[in-house]
Amino acid sequence: MHLPLNPNVAQLKPSATLAMNEKSAWLEEQGKKVYRLGFGQSPFPVPHIVVKALQENAHQKAYLPVKGLYPLRQAAAQYLNYHLRLNRQAENIFIGPGSKELLYLLQVTYQADLLLPRPSWVTYQPQAQINKNEVIWIPTTEKNAWCITSSKLEDACKKNPDSPKLLLLNYPNNPTGVTYSPEHLQELAKVAKKYKLLILADEIYGELHHEGQHKSIAKYYPEGTIVSTGLSKWCGAGGWRLGLFYFPPEYRWLLDSMSVVASETFSAVSAPIQYAAIVAYSESEELANYLHHTRRILNAVGQYVSTQLHKAHLSHPISQGGFYIYPNFTYYQKKLHAHYMNDSITLCNTLLEDTGVALLAGSHFGSPDEQLVARLSYVNFDGEQALDLAQNDFKAMMLSDSFVKIACPDLVAAIARIVDWVKQL
Repeated sequence: MHLPLNPNVAQLKPSATLAMNEKSAWLEEQGKKVYRLGFGQSPFPVPHIVVKALQENAHQKAYLPVKGLYPLRQAAAQYLNYHLRLNRQAENIFIGPGSKELLYLLQVTYQADLLLPRPSWVTYQPQAQINKNEVIWIPTTEKNAWCITSSKLEDACKKNPDSPKLLLLNYPNNPTGVTYSPEHLQELAKVAKKYKLLILADEIYGELHHEGQHKSIAKYYPEGTIVSTGLSKWCGAGGWRLGLFYFPPEYRWLLDSMSVVASETFSAVSAPIQYAAIVAYSESEELANYLHHTRRILNAVGQYVSTQLHKAHLSHPISQGGFYIYPNFTYYQKKLHAHYMNDSITLCNTLLEDTGVALLAGSHFGSPDEQLVARLSYVNFDGEQALDLAQNDFKAMMLSDSFVKIACPDLVAAIARIVDWVKQL
């Protein structure tokens, strides 16, 4: 029977990250021990001051403006202006139900070829497919830490030269954990200016730069960069679904057009969440302390995982922000092929079955099927417990391997299982 299904949707599969999370939950229900290194969710609790604000505003029930509660837009603009060294007004902020939905609305509203570094987050390309937008993949290499170069960006810009182009630049990066230096960003900005690109700088992990030194490409290309961020990663509030876009004044027309589409789709973000978010985007000692210690923890955990993987010849760039590493299993290619693991999906499925460790195959991120890479999310630990240890017992100490072994026993066990597995191939 012919189903009246949009052909662009018919070819889609469920989000790989959500599918892996659901598969892990199913295996656990069957009694199997699963180490969830495939799903990228902050392990840390939402800061108490922000939770309290949500409780105090639970009574808020009115529909709010489509573009967002104005005091929240003011607070977010002030916060981002200070941290990104920009000068934009509250009118340049658009609040949405997660940056993922805003990204979708952008691709609905702005008809352009999508420039995507390879690898990129799993959702970018499917959203382009739904909207019939052309995707131009920009190749990267492990030698360049999976980052695009200015020359490769220029090559991509030359394709379909008359078509508008949108570059999605995510850093610190999902899936690699790598960020861009100021010098690198300046080189990319020169190309963007030359070709009048619109850049969507997905900086959702910016506040989780391990050294607190995140720099935005908007500083070097302010007239053509939209910054995307939200509460899900740095504030541990993924399920709250609050994201925002920070537009340049030159693209206010695009913000207005997106708000028209939003008025016909999600209407407005939950009122209590928006009122609570005002507190999240207001400077306070509690939030500064929270960010300081979560960065310390993620840096220590990332360094530990990276060291163990490198010892096992699983090459990768060292994570600089967020909570991802992109290990390359090519050192074991012959042995993996001998066991019929010729692509990243089969590799990850076999690893899960043999060890209980869930990783996400590199092909979901646009890496070639035969490239034996996978995303490892190092968040399989009790973030509340780790935060308590870092703020108290280890407050005046460098967070070393001993801290990681105490605070993250399941993660330590998972890494050991991966290492043992590849060594026994």
